Amino acid sequence: MFKNLILLIFLVFLTLTLTLISSAEVIEEIVAVVNDDIITLTDFKNAESRLLFMLSQRYRGNDLEREFKKARENLLDQLINEILLLQEARKKNLDVKEELKLFIENLKKENNIDSDEELKREMEAQGINFEAWKKEVEKQILQQKIIMIEVDSKISLTDTELVNYYKEHSEEFTNPAEVRLKGIYLSKENRDEDELEKVSQEILRKLNEGIDFSTLASQYSDGPEKEKGGDLGFFKKGELNKQFEEAVFKLNPGEITPWLKTDRGWYLFKIIEKKEAKTLPFEEVKDKIREKLFIEKKQQKIKEYLKSLRENSYIKIYNPRPFD
Repeated sequence: MFKNLILLIFLVFLTLTLTLISSAEVIEEIVAVVNDDIITLTDFKNAESRLLFMLSQRYRGNDLEREFKKARENLLDQLINEILLLQEARKKNLDVKEELKLFIENLKKENNIDSDEELKREMEAQGINFEAWKKEVEKQILQQKIIMIEVDSKISLTDTELVNYYKEHSEEFTNPAEVRLKGIYLSKENRDEDELEKVSQEILRKLNEGIDFSTLASQYSDGPEKEKGGDLGFFKKGELNKQFEEAVFKLNPGEITPWLKTDRGWYLFKIIEKKEAKTLPFEEVKDKIREKLFIEKKQQKIKEYLKSLRENSYIKIYNPRPFD
């Protein structure tokens, strides 16, 4: 049994594919022609099954149905793009035998498998044809390699771009102000206004007499913080409701808010610790910015590259909605 979840999912995809292929008829509908390759209805149904399985790892019920229908609309375009990439890889005579070998070695290592033969037996036990699986992995590696050659290698980022992004999006690299609180909560559930007023004044009087806030929280609070001497932990600016935030962030450590009255009850907070907002230095986030901008550029460049491939290819779609 394979331990690596990502690889296991990939193997299940292929299991679905191979099951569908084995039951396909010899003569079937052609959905699209892409230069010298064709996409059949079986090809589309295979991809549809893989898509549904992948989405089922993230969604359930109506959400799954909605996301599947939305993603399926673009599935034929995706298949065409994959074929175009493979065709370009063949034109350049790309060889990914070493990458495929490394992938298989890593798979065996992660799953404590000693040999290809043992891996083959494990796959066959799960209904997976080893040679067909290798071909599918090779296709994916070829697609990744042609993208790396034609897109990744042509993307450049200057320090000026990184600095400009840092200046224009400083909020992304700013840790918001934080405050650590202790609190006392008086519930309205079993008290009327007169009783709330009486208990709240009693607590304030004891605080003025020097009794510790934690001791009073353990004695009077109706919330779960009672068990921890009123300790509520840290809150970042924006995490508390507006009424509480306005009250606590203007105070300094050691100070106590007035009683804050809500529909649920009355709250009293003591500020234990306060951290001001801090913008991380550029050098600390430089690599993160580079990665983000690289991904953004890559996504745009891939679109441009695929558009160019399409413009210079013969593509005939016979059934634009094969899922219907």
